[in-house]
Amino acid sequence: MSKKAKKKHHQDGADAAGWKAAHTTTGTSPDRHGPDAGAKLGRKKYEAELARLQAELVAMQVWVKATGAKVCIVFEGRDTAGKGGTIKRIVERVSPRVFRVVALPAPTERQKSQMYMQRYVEHFPAAGEVIIFDRSWYNRAGVEPVIGFCTPEQTERFLEQVPAVERAMVDSGILLVKYWLEVGADEQTRRIESRIHDPRKVWKLSELDLESYSRWYDYSRARDAMFAATDTSWAPWYVARTDSKKRGRLNVISHLLSLIPYEPLKDREVELPKRQAAGDYQEPRLPLRYIPTPF
Repeated sequence: MSKKAKKKHHQDGADAAGWKAAHTTTGTSPDRHGPDAGAKLGRKKYEAELARLQAELVAMQVWVKATGAKVCIVFEGRDTAGKGGTIKRIVERVSPRVFRVVALPAPTERQKSQMYMQRYVEHFPAAGEVIIFDRSWYNRAGVEPVIGFCTPEQTERFLEQVPAVERAMVDSGILLVKYWLEVGADEQTRRIESRIHDPRKVWKLSELDLESYSRWYDYSRARDAMFAATDTSWAPWYVARTDSKKRGRLNVISHLLSLIPYEPLKDREVELPKRQAAGDYQEPRLPLRYIPTPF
């Protein structure tokens, strides 16, 4: 490592330590457990709160369409932290024409030759859209350097450049919200083991996941350096504890809604019109293929 790179590496470490110290005192450090952070939430209460929040997301959708707002939400975090489950609950009751999830595969050879941010820019929101990134350009600050998919110099250059890119996004009118979902080591182990033994979840487990699992503290260092470099006033990071998946989902959705200046839906009085009379219509005698009904 060159003298310049070493100096930058030590500075990143100092900045990260400062970030953690500052945020620990305010209760927002990713290593800080809030009260009952991992406690289970009753199903009935969870479902009632989720339904209420999803209704508010519909109100947010109406506001986004009416105002032409552009919303970009980034989800990052440790493996098994619950990004997919949280995103699923956000988009479950809204229109896929307004809320769109972007989860990009590994880059092609052509994309590898492009400017790093280039393949993400084309997915940025237009007016009336909410774009949710299930992992994002921050791969360059997390999984790529930890697993060795990029050089330290490439990560360093990314961390230097991305605040300016995000400033340009915000200046163009995009509402940019960045979430880091943090799960404890013991809970991550439990969830990884569940993926190994549950046939419904085996698709979630890859060799890369196992490699990532073994590098807990490498990820911690990468996370800390990322926060130190990219937690800006115009695009801050928001950290959510997700040892309890249900609490984590509700907390993220509630917080997201608090950041968007939407208006509550007005009550609607809708009266169903009468259906037309059957007249001369008769059910046709066609050889239709009805599916079996074992249930």
